[in-house]
Amino acid sequence: MSLPSTPRPHVLVTGASGLVGGAVVRQLRDRGQALTAIDKFAGAIAGVPVIDCDLRDIHRLHAIAGGARTNAIVHCGGYSGPMVGRENPYDMIAVNVTGTANLLELARVGAYGRFVYCSSMSVYGSTTAGPVGEMSPLSPSTVYGATKLAAEQLVLAYAREHGVDAAALRLSWIYGPDRSTACILRRMIDDSFEARPTRQDWGADFPRQYIHADDAARAVLAALDTPALESRLYNITGESLVTLGDVAALVREFLPAADIALAPGAAPDDDYHHQFDTTAARRALGFVPEIPLRRGVETMVAELRRRRAEKNVRPC
Repeated sequence: MSLPSTPRPHVLVTGASGLVGGAVVRQLRDRGQALTAIDKFAGAIAGVPVIDCDLRDIHRLHAIAGGARTNAIVHCGGYSGPMVGRENPYDMIAVNVTGTANLLELARVGAYGRFVYCSSMSVYGSTTAGPVGEMSPLSPSTVYGATKLAAEQLVLAYAREHGVDAAALRLSWIYGPDRSTACILRRMIDDSFEARPTRQDWGADFPRQYIHADDAARAVLAALDTPALESRLYNITGESLVTLGDVAALVREFLPAADIALAPGAAPDDDYHHQFDTTAARRALGFVPEIPLRRGVETMVAELRRRRAEKNVRPC
């Protein structure tokens, strides 16, 4: 006689309108799991209503989570990269650090189950050599990276001191058709659609390790589902370390008319990263990315082309 399966938790997803948060919402919905989606702006993701909530408003967080009988949290919310909010670092700190503290306190007071925090490879700063594992030196070069590291430390401290069952996933450069913040890959595609040249005086030999948003969401769900966490920190990224010149070549493969010219040299405002080691995520979470970069670019081009065609259709 088989034992009854443990019911899946009701998950509170923050940053539900963002790139990773939206992918998490869709995947939870597709597997029929109960969830509550929140973001700074109300709306809907794939038919799931998104409730407006500022992460700094701890009283509203408690009201929403309590009303929904939440018992797990996936925290994707906050400022989403070092290119966002540079002009207002104080607000970035309030949202990324205090907002995370509010959610951890919610989990502590409510005695929730799993808490999954979406951190960033920006906690490493520029690396000196690879492979870069979770115990490699941490030296963020931006306020954004410092906020992600501070939030990580809160996650670890709440786990140690208060028993919150938490994990932090260090996500690399995330791409996909729903990305709205600055992204050279998206710019190359959009420029080609508009018959504009893409010109950049750096980057041809600059390395990046991309992960598709859908794979990032799969990693989040793996961390949510794993019965017992082996560690609290996991690198999450795709398999390939490529240069932006390689990315340009992939875009040209699917958009032959793309006019892209990148000069050599490092990105002026970005960290230089070597290959990240994802052994821990493979072993403990069973996470292996499913979308190679070539296929991800191909499907991204196709989806953005479809959306442009749909937008340009005029009713009779």
